[in-house]
Order: sequence, then C-alpha cells, then structure tokens
Amino acid sequence: MGFTGRTALLAALGSIPVGILEPSWTGILAVNAPLALACAVDCALAAPVRTLRLERSGDTSVRLGETAEVHLTLTNPGDRKLRARIRDAWPPSSWLPGTETAASRHALTVPAGERRRLTTRLHPTRRGDRTADRVTIRSYGPLGLWARQGGHALPWTVRVLPPFTSRKHLPSRLARLRELDGRTSVLTRGEGTEFDSLRDYVPGDDTRSIDWRATARRPKVAVRTWRPERDRHILICLDTGRTSAGRVGDAPRLDAAMDAALLLTALATRAGDRVDLLAHDRRTRALVQGRAAADTLPSFVNAMAPLEPELVETDARSLVSTILRSAPRRSLVVLLTSLDAAPVEEGLLPLLPQLTQRHTVLLASVADPRVATMAGARGSADAVYEAAAATQSQSQRRRTADQLARHGVTVVDATPDTLAPSLADAYLALKAAGRL
Repeated sequence: MGFTGRTALLAALGSIPVGILEPSWTGILAVNAPLALACAVDCALAAPVRTLRLERSGDTSVRLGETAEVHLTLTNPGDRKLRARIRDAWPPSSWLPGTETAASRHALTVPAGERRRLTTRLHPTRRGDRTADRVTIRSYGPLGLWARQGGHALPWTVRVLPPFTSRKHLPSRLARLRELDGRTSVLTRGEGTEFDSLRDYVPGDDTRSIDWRATARRPKVAVRTWRPERDRHILICLDTGRTSAGRVGDAPRLDAAMDAALLLTALATRAGDRVDLLAHDRRTRALVQGRAAADTLPSFVNAMAPLEPELVETDARSLVSTILRSAPRRSLVVLLTSLDAAPVEEGLLPLLPQLTQRHTVLLASVADPRVATMAGARGSADAVYEAAAATQSQSQRRRTADQLARHGVTVVDATPDTLAPSLADAYLALKAAGRL
C-alpha cells in the first residue's frame, strides 16, 4: 500500500497557507487529519489485488523481427470496482529499445463481477525463449489518494525463432532443382545418375544415352533420361563454439549459419532428401533426426531458436565422432564453421580423412565483408596498415580453403548476405554431378 502523487500534492498545497498564516502543529494537524481520513476511506474503497484472477493466452512463438501478442484476462470477483495500472513484466530484449515502458504498462477499469482483456505486444530483438515475470497491479481508490499494490506470478513463454530471411532465394533454387529433374520446358534432359524414363531421341541428345535394347523394340530411337539422386541423407552440423560468437555486422556468425542451414533444409526436403541437424561445440547442443519431410523445417527452426554461441573452443574430435555416430551410412555432411587457420589446422584438418573416406563433406563459412572493404582502402597510413592486415587475413583463409579442398572438401566462403544462396548452389552442383 502507499499514497499516490495526488496525496503528496494536496499535502504540499495545504502546508502553504499553514506556513504563512498559522505555522504550528495545530495548523499542520488541521490540514493533514482530513487528508489522512480521506486516504483511509479511499484505501477501504479500493479493490483488493490478491483476490483478482488472471489468465494468459496468445502467441507462444514468433519469428525474430515480427510482433507477438500475449493477452492477459483479468477477472474482478469482488464487490468493488477496480481502477488499476498494470505492469506486465518481460525481459528487456522483448521490446525494441525505448519502447518497454509504453508496451508493458496498461490502465484499465473493471466493474465488480466483470472481466477485461488487455494485450501486451512483444517485439523481440533476440532469439530464444522469453519468459514473463510478474504481473504487478496497483489498485486505486475512487479519489486516487491511496493505492493497493500486489503481484501475481503468471508464467508464459514466447519462443523467438530464427527469421529465415533467406527464404526469398528458395523459388529460384527450386526452379533450378526442377530443371535438374528434367521437369521444365527447356531443351535439356534431367541431370543426375538415377534412371528416370525413356523418350524419343531428338537432335542434340548425347548419343551415350541411347538405349539400344529399347530402340530395338520401338520404331524410333530411344534415349534414357536421368534425374538427380533422391532419398539421400544430409547431416547439417552447426559449430556453436567460440568462433561462432564473432559478430559480422549486427549479428553473430551463428545466426548467418542458421539462416543458410534453413534454406538448405527447405531445398533438400523438396528434393526428396532426408536432412538431420547437429549443433555441437564441446558437447551436443541440439540433435534433430528422423523427421518426416513436412516436419523437418519446423523442427529445425524450433531447435535452433534457443541456441547461443558458447565461449569455448570446439572439440573437433568429439564433433567428428558424433557425426560418424549420427551418420553411419554415406551422407552429405555440411559443416557450418569457421575458416580461421588455427581451429581448422589444429582441430579439424587432422581428422578430415575419417570423414571424407565415408562421407561427402561440404564446409561453409561466414566471411566478414568489412575485410574486403579494408583490403581496398588507401589514402592514409592507418588505411594502408588496415589493408595489409585484411589482405593477410584473406590469404590465410584461401590457404585454409585450399588445404581443405586437397582433402576432398567442397568449401563455400561467403558473406552473411550471400552464404545461404551460395550453399544452396553448392548443394545443387553436387546433386547435378551425382556426388551425393
């Protein structure tokens, strides 16, 4: 309980004439006694807080950058009218900076025996789970001189999912996939290594595709058509160790890797392949296996939402052994990790033969676009030194990529904006070449 600002203002205003006309305890008592009596009456008429009943409903998940609505239904079972201000407390990252006060505070009036619903709109700025704290209610009397205050614990969690901004590239990659399947109207046959069907020969077809046995039974020359392999296994591995915490632009490298993984997952499931997810540093942070095609992408998004980079060095030996256990048969292993020389040469490179002899390995890394800008900078001594450092960094990454390529690894090194489509293109190229 406590008095309000209105009470303090009335007490201050009443003290002015007392101080001028009759500066005594009697004068102060003459002003404050009626005010105290009014406060007591106001407190008695204020609706109690602890007897109120509250319920939550609304969104339980939202993509990063979008708005979620959580509803709070308040029931007043008492016989006094509720005049209240309510604070619905959530973590600071649940709103854009500077908007928390306006979004979390509400004023409402609930007559006796009725209920009202108010809505808190969240605009999260980070992935992960956002859990509601207490609902604090301040109930005022009809005069606004005294207020009762109390809190209700009302748990509710909103999971903030990755934004999947790269989905804009999906239609163009699906068109390329249909072209590989031979389902478009262009004058090319479907590429791949799996037999699809027979059709009549047309000028320009590869003569090696002629099926002579089928031609002997037909009035025209028949050629085989092919399609890319289907029902192949793909294991996407997210490195959640120290290097994934490095920020490129406004987001950590892990976020760009997640976005690329989601585009690849959407494309591969449409192509008829089976996709699993592994997130690992010193231990497994997430593992999604054996999902149906329609459930794969939602499962991945849900598993990625709470992932955060861990400030530890990734245990490459543990990562490789987990991959080998998770993919016992030949698969396409997509490693989303760093191309920094030290972690690769000291950790991953010595263990690569264990992977490449059993699996096709594709490594994708997030490059910093500012390094390319620095490499071309001139005009001052500081700019020249920065250009030299950036050029050295680029040469180290190229050297590391060449070492990986000599072990049979396909390397994709791209900026956050281009990593997802570049990784999808690399997958389609492997599929067209029959290397899955």
